[in-house]
Amino acid sequence: MAGPGLDFETEIAELESRISTLERQTERDDESEGELRSLRIDLAKQLREVYSSLDPWQTVQVARHKNRPYTRDYLNLAFDDFVELHGDKHYGDDRAMLSGFAKLDRFKVMVLGHQKGRTFKERAACHFGCAHPEGYRKAMSKMRLAEKYKLPLICFIDTPGAYPGVGAEERGQAQVIAESMFKMSQLKTPIICIVIGEGGSGGALGIGVGDRIAVMQHAYYSVISPEGCAGILWKSHEHAPKAAAALRFTSDNLQRLGVVDDVLDEPLGGAHRDHHQMASRMKTYLSRTLTDLESKSMDQLLDARYEKFRRIGVFLESASA
Repeated sequence: MAGPGLDFETEIAELESRISTLERQTERDDESEGELRSLRIDLAKQLREVYSSLDPWQTVQVARHKNRPYTRDYLNLAFDDFVELHGDKHYGDDRAMLSGFAKLDRFKVMVLGHQKGRTFKERAACHFGCAHPEGYRKAMSKMRLAEKYKLPLICFIDTPGAYPGVGAEERGQAQVIAESMFKMSQLKTPIICIVIGEGGSGGALGIGVGDRIAVMQHAYYSVISPEGCAGILWKSHEHAPKAAAALRFTSDNLQRLGVVDDVLDEPLGGAHRDHHQMASRMKTYLSRTLTDLESKSMDQLLDARYEKFRRIGVFLESASA
């Protein structure tokens, strides 16, 4: 079960509760078994109807679900032999940015990813997934290590944005994000970036430059969070749903606009309902993409990476000199 339901999942939560009650019964007669089968069919139908027509604000709610798989969950379920690397060699170790060596099938890789934490204590330690400058400096240090040992780089993006505090700004938040993007644009190793939940603002872009950019079906990727956009445009976070609709940051729009290359389908009812199935799909996608990227020369990858980001956007240029 997915845990506490979202506000648009009232009927789904009722069905799940009835199914759970029946499943806990130690002795069930034919009538109970028939009712259980019927409820499971109704649940699948309801999940398919609801999750096939989510509006942008509902997508944001799913992307932020407390039970959604995080970077460490994918490392545990899809990768082998993960060895975490700590520290930026300058200031400290930012727990909002996870990094380390790992193995994926036959590939040895370097993994970077935002980490939010499950409990409140973990979330507070990880700054709710908002990395400080030392987090991005740690990321760049591991990028250089990946380049040195010719390891493909895999980045999991899941943050509402970079940490906005005074201390982070004093330590060069904006500059270090720009440096990280520039470093990734020239990094001589294959890079795959996947938005697994929230992809908010410069915090996401800091580890978001790669040869393949993917987004999960119910994730979002945006220049700003909907609350931030609503605060700027309408001076109130109450207008976040309106901002979410205007930003066009859902997976279907992102692929149509050429911002991402691939969309990873999630299990019925969202990734938070089945971590194992989502991790299996993630592993299949990563293995297939790494196989494709390793067939290309480094010059081809760098040229294609540059052109990919040059093509994003729509430009109107005047014909006059």
